[in-house]
Order: sequence, then C-alpha cells, then structure tokens
Amino acid sequence: MSNISVAIGADHGGYGLKTDLLPFLNQLGIKVLDLGACTYDSADDYPDFALAVARKVACGQTDRGIIICGSGVGACITANKIKGVRAGLCHDVYSAHQGVEHDDMNVLCLGARVIGIEVAKEIITAFLNARFTGEERHKRRLEKLLQAEKEG
Repeated sequence: MSNISVAIGADHGGYGLKTDLLPFLNQLGIKVLDLGACTYDSADDYPDFALAVARKVACGQTDRGIIICGSGVGACITANKIKGVRAGLCHDVYSAHQGVEHDDMNVLCLGARVIGIEVAKEIITAFLNARFTGEERHKRRLEKLLQAEKEG
C-alpha cells in the first residue's frame, strides 16, 4: 500500500474526522496530499474541497482520493462531475473494496456524521488495498461508463 498516493479533503462537516484520520494514513506509509480544510470554518463549502481532490486524481497527480463531508453525498455528487473520477459514497467495508474491484472507483467519499473513526479506518483500508480486477465483464461495464462520460 505504500506505493499509493492519496489526496484528501474535507469541509467543516468532515474536518474533525479528516484531522483524526491523518495520523492513521501516515502510519500506513502512503503519500498523503492534504487539500484542506486546514482549520474549522463553518462557512466553507464542500464543493471546493471535493473539486480539489477530484482534480488531483483526474490529472494523475495522486492515485486515489478521499473526500469527507457531513453525509458524503454532496462531495460524491461534486467529485463525479470531473471527467475521469469515479467517486463512491461508502459507509461499509464491502462497498469500499467492491467499488474498486468491479467499478475502478478512484475516490472514496465518507460522511463524518454517519460513521466514526474506527469504521472509517476499516473502510479506507479496504479502499486502498483493493485493485480493479480487470475481468472482462468489469472492463466491459467500465467502457460503457467511460463512453457515457465522453458523450455527456
């Protein structure tokens, strides 16, 4: 897992969980690019952080992304607006690894008001350890998704 680079960002709703997760991510030995929020600001907006993370993943500057807001929903919707990003909202371990294995998910969205630190650690570990299977059926489905993205 130490070869993976991850961009992480959170608005005020996810700030506390992100801050608590940073030492854990560093312990995993992965390269972490923290895109904020750097301080708690109740007036900040999740799209700013979601877009920053999504753009780093889309351009290849990082392998994966993690975005945290209150529910994870707004961050997920926003991240998926960026071409090349396949963001999934995951509040369980199965979805976190299956999303990568079957759908080549590259951005994990979490809701800090939905899950706690220990569950978040398990989900992140599953997400970061997972790899796209490359099975024919998964590649076929991914190609259809990429074609839809291209067509708009």
